[in-house]
Amino acid sequence: MFSTVEVNATFYRRFKDQTYLNWRERAPSHFRYVLKAPKWITHRKYLLGVEKDIEDFSRSAALLEDRLGLILLQIAPNTPYDPERLKKVFRAFRNPKKVAIEFRHKHWFTNEIRDLLCSFGIVFCTADSPKTKLSEWVTSNAAYIRLHGRQRWYSYNYTDQELDEIANLATRMAAQGAERIYIFFNNDFEGYAPQNAQSLQKILR
Repeated sequence: MFSTVEVNATFYRRFKDQTYLNWRERAPSHFRYVLKAPKWITHRKYLLGVEKDIEDFSRSAALLEDRLGLILLQIAPNTPYDPERLKKVFRAFRNPKKVAIEFRHKHWFTNEIRDLLCSFGIVFCTADSPKTKLSEWVTSNAAYIRLHGRQRWYSYNYTDQELDEIANLATRMAAQGAERIYIFFNNDFEGYAPQNAQSLQKILR
């Protein structure tokens, strides 16, 4: 039914190597996993001195081999605006082009940051939530749309009109050069995510 999944569990805890190997073995060849980077990197250390943490997590993620889609860095909203901090983090990854980034504060939405993402090939993750609106930034050959809910976090049921808007955004991103577009619904408290995703698939097809 779906060709990808965003694994939020990796944000909260470590997993044994065998878990990643099992994930890879159980997934069909076209399937891709997106792993959310651990919270101790983004929400505890705020990207400072995390090179070893990134190295360890990247090693685990690499066990997925060709089933690894992206690693998502969700930047904590109270992280200071610091492009140099981002540069050090991007350089710590084995393959920065496998990294996506979601900012949770508006001070990151500058031309300087957009250019920085483009220079490393980092995938920009645009998020829809009660506090943020979707952006059309495309900074890599992939794009990422994360849908938390429009009027309510996590338990919002997107309307057909809103799904049409999201589909149109994906089409415009493709026109900007995004060869692969990851779209995830994080509005699952009432079970809306699967039905919204299926509806969006029908629109895009």
